[in-house]
Amino acid sequence: MASLYSTELYVTGDPRALAEERPLPEALRRTSLLMRVLCFLALGHPDLSDLWRSLQSEEAFETVRSKLCSILASTITTASVILALSGVFVTTGSPVSYFDYTSPAPHCLLFISLMLAMIALLTSGSSMIRWLHTDRHWTQEQLKPGGYFVLSYLLSIVTPMFFVAWSLHCFIFAMLITGFSSQSMICRAVTTLWMVAYVVNIGTILVETMWKYATSLNHARYHQ
Repeated sequence: MASLYSTELYVTGDPRALAEERPLPEALRRTSLLMRVLCFLALGHPDLSDLWRSLQSEEAFETVRSKLCSILASTITTASVILALSGVFVTTGSPVSYFDYTSPAPHCLLFISLMLAMIALLTSGSSMIRWLHTDRHWTQEQLKPGGYFVLSYLLSIVTPMFFVAWSLHCFIFAMLITGFSSQSMICRAVTTLWMVAYVVNIGTILVETMWKYATSLNHARYHQ
């Protein structure tokens, strides 16, 4: 969208609009492996070129901001659900004897899940407030020299997703431990099926993510 919008600006011949078309600064071209991974997780691309292009027009910047706020809103919703579930399991006893999640290991994992969900809510909420009040020109000037602000910019998106993912995994591990520790054969069989589905889904997501990262990286190198 950013490139299409830039073409429209060129056709109009507005010198003020053309003046805003700036090349990617050299400081943003030299990125480490960690920075490329953070860029991919936050923006879907292993570099900052698309983000920099989106800062050249208000329309493109609003599109990016709306997308990121939508991601943060989904993170808040997911963290809220996990927080509610973990809170119920931590504060109440098991209603049935064959699914006892009050033993030390599951109870500890549930408590960790509860804490991580709270942190995810705080970080995603503060990041959303930051993005809703972000100014395009100010962001452009802060990103230009690279360094700390770029890292802070990317972490404001990645950190909430990191905490909510680990919170969810801790909750799932607590349920798996409880299920395999059960005296009921049916409960253990259902837990086994759940674990297989979990492993298959995680493996599929990881393979797809790695393939998309490699494809995006090759695409970025081709256009350099």
